[in-house]
Amino acid sequence: MTPAKPRVLFLCTHNAARSQMAEGILRHLGHGAVDVESAGTEPTQVHPLAVEAVRRLFSIGIGNQRSKHVDEFAGQRFDYVITLCDSAKETCPVFPGDPERIHWRFDDPAAAPGSDDDRYRAFRDVSAELGRRLRQLLVVIERSANPSLA
Repeated sequence: MTPAKPRVLFLCTHNAARSQMAEGILRHLGHGAVDVESAGTEPTQVHPLAVEAVRRLFSIGIGNQRSKHVDEFAGQRFDYVITLCDSAKETCPVFPGDPERIHWRFDDPAAAPGSDDDRYRAFRDVSAELGRRLRQLLVVIERSANPSLA
C-alpha cells in the first residue's frame, strides 16, 4: 500500500492572495507529492495581482483556483496547517489528527498603497518569499517522510 501524501492547508482571512499563492506554488514545487489546499475565514475571490505575480515568478497559473471557506475542510485531517496572517492564526479551527501548526506572518499585499507598480511589487515580494519558505517546507516534509535522510 502506498503511503498517503502529506496534506497541507494554508489559511488566511480572504483566501484571495497569500494562501492562494502558497497553494499554487507548493502544488507546483511539490510535483504532486503533496496534497495542498487553501481556505479563508472570510473568503472573497482570487486577486488578479496574485495570479499575475505567481505567473511571472513561477510560470504557473492559479487563475482557476477558487476562494474557499475554512468550513469546507472541517473534520478533515492535515499534516500541516499554515496560517499566513495573524487573524487566521487567532481564529484557526482545530483539525483532527493534531496537525503541525505553523504561522508565517505576511502583510496583505492587497492592502499595499501606491501605484499599480507598487502594488504589483508587494504581491511579487510575498510570492517570492513564499517560494523560499515553501522550498524549505518541502525539505522538512521529505525528511519527515524519510527519516533516513535527516
